[in-house]
Amino acid sequence: MLTTCHRRLAPALVAVALLATACTEDPAPPASGNPDGTSLVIAVADEPAELNPLDGYAEHGAAKIFEGLVEHDADSSLRPALAVDLPEPSPDGRTWTVKLRPGVRFTDGTPLEAQDVVATYRGMLDPARHSPVRQRFGMLKAVTALDPSTVEFTLTAPYAPFPDLLVLGILPGESLSGPGSSEPVGTGPYELTEWRRGMHLELAANKDYWDGPPAIKKVTVEFIRDDETRAKRLRDGKLDGAALPPPFAAEFDNADGMRVVSHSAADVRAVVLPTDDPVTGDPAVRLALNNAVNREQLVEDVLAGQGSPAHTPMPDVLAEFVEPGAAFDHDITRALDQLESSGWVTGPDGIRAKGGKVAKFTLRHLSGDTVSAGLAEAFATNARSIGIQVDLEPVSATALTGATVVGFGNPFDPDLALYELLRSGRGSLGGYVNKTVDAALDIGRSATDPAQRATAYRRLQRAFVTAPGLVVLADPNHTYVIRESWDGYEPVVDAAGPSMSWGAWWNLEKWTPR
Repeated sequence: MLTTCHRRLAPALVAVALLATACTEDPAPPASGNPDGTSLVIAVADEPAELNPLDGYAEHGAAKIFEGLVEHDADSSLRPALAVDLPEPSPDGRTWTVKLRPGVRFTDGTPLEAQDVVATYRGMLDPARHSPVRQRFGMLKAVTALDPSTVEFTLTAPYAPFPDLLVLGILPGESLSGPGSSEPVGTGPYELTEWRRGMHLELAANKDYWDGPPAIKKVTVEFIRDDETRAKRLRDGKLDGAALPPPFAAEFDNADGMRVVSHSAADVRAVVLPTDDPVTGDPAVRLALNNAVNREQLVEDVLAGQGSPAHTPMPDVLAEFVEPGAAFDHDITRALDQLESSGWVTGPDGIRAKGGKVAKFTLRHLSGDTVSAGLAEAFATNARSIGIQVDLEPVSATALTGATVVGFGNPFDPDLALYELLRSGRGSLGGYVNKTVDAALDIGRSATDPAQRATAYRRLQRAFVTAPGLVVLADPNHTYVIRESWDGYEPVVDAAGPSMSWGAWWNLEKWTPR
């Protein structure tokens, strides 16, 4: 039998291969049982609520079914998708013009025209639709078709990362003007053939795709919230790939025919401290908890070293915006002094109290998410060391309220995530209010000069560590296990939480069987 030997080196700032180069036998048959490699089965933790870009599906692009005017490449730069070229701004930065690629058709056979783009964006902006995407387009004033192949976007003010928003998948205009079809129709390399909610969906290659039909003709995506269950499905040969927490992924390091890869990610994990709670809203408690957390140990113990300690909401992958000096020392003595000096006194059970209020609260984390559970446990242990009791409660996604372990971040620009999460009056996490942070966010949003934006975001981080509203814990890497039956995998910088569209699967339509 032929023996093959191969090596893949990933860019240092994007991803590193965890599996050393090895000589292996011919790859094992794919999980689908199809020996020619034209079918693939993957599993993800989160099932989309809807397969509609206007409902928040595939917010970073790579939607498989749909395409935006632009898309992100492996190095996070933009490249044209449904546009012929990258959009160009007017001299004042308030108008962007996009020329559409000719010859593109939706999977229902209708041609892509400028009116489809206009209808998509106007539908997203329509308040009656209640699109969760709408809040990201507050600067968009108008969308106009200049001719059948040219679209003009008019902004209320210049907005530097506007082109990054144009990954929004385009829908046929007719599907937005009436009841339309319940089946998603796009221009992407795949089309939906089956969706059994809560279980799986199936995609078939779009044989008329404008950039050539994919070599992988069928993709099955299983929805499995529990990390251990995904790992078991991989062990049993039922999956060809899945995202797994580092400790689970590590068991596949020496598995024949499997590769383990790690992606850097804009995935900031933090504990939300609600402002309106007498314990978590107390400034001294917030500072003390930040000083009590041993972030380096947390990364080693919970993430198996796959990640980095984090102190502010700015993800490490956006290096040009990171303020290196904005950090908390792991200093138990300082944490104890901060509590004592503000009136939090130790009781007979070792738990502090102030004015009759006991220093305890419940921290909720997502059930089945072992990374969030591990981070919550480590945080609770650190909090107990300074006399604060944290009770843990695993809950469903809909019950993640109050003090919670959250993950957030955008790999392309800080404004795309941080403005809505930190700006007071915009539903900030935990009701956080910090005027210096607000001012920095406003500059980061309105400025177009890269140096001015970087300065503002560094100021934000310095202000945050003096008056935090969160305990930022770590920036985890995302680890994946992938069967080595295909060529074409390329690492990217992940967003917060692996999904069926971005991450390891972002360019699945380019994969080819070995």
